Amino acid sequence: MKATSILPGLFLLGSVAASPLSDEGLESRDKPKCQYKDKHCCNFKDNYTPDYGNSGHYSHRHTTHVRPGESIQQAINKASRGDTIVVAAGTYAEQLTISKDGIKLIGKGAVLVPPKKAVRNMCSGLSGPKTEAGICVQGEGIKLDKFVLEHRKVLSVKRPVKDVSITGFEVRKFSGINIAILGAMNTRVSKNTLADGAKYGTLTAGSTKTTIEGNKVAHTGLAVQGIAICMDNFSDVHVKKNTVSDYGVGLCVQTNRADVHQNMVSQCCFGIFIDAGVTGAKIRHNHVGPSNPVCQIAWGITIDGAAGSKVSDNHIEGQRNKGMGVGLIVIDEECDPTSPIRGLSCVTFKRRFIASDNIFLRNTFRDNDLDVVVNTTSKTEFKCNSCKTSRPKGLCAK
Repeated sequence: MKATSILPGLFLLGSVAASPLSDEGLESRDKPKCQYKDKHCCNFKDNYTPDYGNSGHYSHRHTTHVRPGESIQQAINKASRGDTIVVAAGTYAEQLTISKDGIKLIGKGAVLVPPKKAVRNMCSGLSGPKTEAGICVQGEGIKLDKFVLEHRKVLSVKRPVKDVSITGFEVRKFSGINIAILGAMNTRVSKNTLADGAKYGTLTAGSTKTTIEGNKVAHTGLAVQGIAICMDNFSDVHVKKNTVSDYGVGLCVQTNRADVHQNMVSQCCFGIFIDAGVTGAKIRHNHVGPSNPVCQIAWGITIDGAAGSKVSDNHIEGQRNKGMGVGLIVIDEECDPTSPIRGLSCVTFKRRFIASDNIFLRNTFRDNDLDVVVNTTSKTEFKCNSCKTSRPKGLCAK
C-alpha cells in the first residue's frame, strides 16, 4: 500500500472494457436477494469463506483470572496449551507476548497501555525502528526482511503458533501496532477497541487463517501515515464487521483471496486499498463513509495493480477533496524506481503490476466528487453499479 500524491495526468484516461447494465442500486447487506430485472446482475457468486479462530482440541483446559495489580504476562507464561486467561477491568501497563497454542485471552473491561520500559519480542521493530506492539502473537523461527516502509515482510515461519484468540480488550497508544499477529495460524481477534496505534491498529503478517471481527479501530485526530487494519498473510484472512475511523488507510489488503466484508470505514484518506500484485480479493457489503477533510487524497476503494478482485454490494459515499475525491479508482502500478515513495509490493517484487480482470458489481455511490475512475491497460468489468460520474465516461449504468 502506498500513500502518495495524485500523479499529474491521472485523469487523462485511456479506454477500458465495461458492461453497464442497470442504474438500480442495492444497499449493502449480507446475502441479498436479487432485485434486478436484468438477471445478469444476480449471477455473481460471493463464495463465502468460513470463519477461522480457536479450533484446536486440547486435553487440559484451565481458566486463570488476572486482577489489577497482577501481571497478565505472568499468567500467559504459566498457562498451558488451550488455557483461558480472563483479565478483570482495570489498566495494565504491559506488553504481551503469546507464543503458546490455544491461548484464549479475554478482557472484561481491561485496558492495555505501554509500560515505562519496552519489552523486546519478534514484533519489536516490525513496523519501523523503535516501534513496539501491545499484544504480539508470534510463532517460532520467524525470518523477517529488513524494514523499508510500512512493515517488515515475513519471509518464512518454522512453526506457527495456533488457535490463539483475543477478545474484549482496549489497547491504547502503542508506538507501532496495538495487536500484531506474526507467524500464526487460526488466530481470532474480535470485539476489541484499538485506539491510537501509531502505525497500525492491527496487522496480521506471515500467518494463515486469521479472523479479525467486530473490532473498533480509531485514532484521535487523523493518523495520516497510519493503517487501521492491514492483512499481509501467506494466505487466508477474514476481516468483517469492524468499525474503522481516522486513519490514512482504513483497510489495507495485501493477502491473496482476502475476504473483507461488512466493515464500516469513515474519516480515512483511503477507505479500502488493495495492493499491487494481490489476486482474488473479495471486497463485499462494506460501507465506506466520508473521507477526513484533512486528507490530501480521498479515495474510497482503490485497486492499485491488483488482479481478479471481486468488489460487490459496497456503499461508497462522501469522497470529497477539491473536486478530486473518488469513490472507486482502478489503476496500474508502474513501480517507478525513481519515485521517492513506492508501495511495499514494489519494494519487494521490483516490477510493475497491471490491474487486470477485476469485477465490480452492484456497488452504490453517493455524494462523491467522482464516483468511478479507471486507468488501466487491461480488462475491467462493471455491472449493475449505481453511480453518476465516471472517467472515462460510460461506466455508470444508464
